[in-house]
Amino acid sequence: MIFINFVGYMKKFILTALFCTCCFAALSQEYKTPEQKEKELYEAVQAQVDKMAESLKLDMAQIFYVDSILMHDFKAMQEEFEAMSAAKVSNSDLFYDVQDKWSERIYQALHKVLNKEQWDSYLKSGAARDKKARDKRAAKKNK
Repeated sequence: MIFINFVGYMKKFILTALFCTCCFAALSQEYKTPEQKEKELYEAVQAQVDKMAESLKLDMAQIFYVDSILMHDFKAMQEEFEAMSAAKVSNSDLFYDVQDKWSERIYQALHKVLNKEQWDSYLKSGAARDKKARDKRAAKKNK
């Protein structure tokens, strides 16, 4: 009998500890300093630029433009997301709209920077599929 109570208490203790750990992890990620957010954004953009530079064989001028485009547009998209979160917007469709808006701007800007071969390769890497999905969501929204 004592053993059964002990097992019950241990289960409750472990579940409570696990719950507290998950909550703490979520809160610590939610409250990042502006410097941490900026650093993460910079690292994400640099990783994307490096990937594109290698796969598309970009020259130095193209790397500069791609870096500038992605840094500006990702930062603007992040700021819009933060403003929406601060305003307690809960409609996920609105977040998709913002993401689609900035993704389309990136798509259009990169089209101006890349040559024909690079553009075709970029489209094959998934950009065409993403564009089709954005267009489909826009058409569905405008019905």
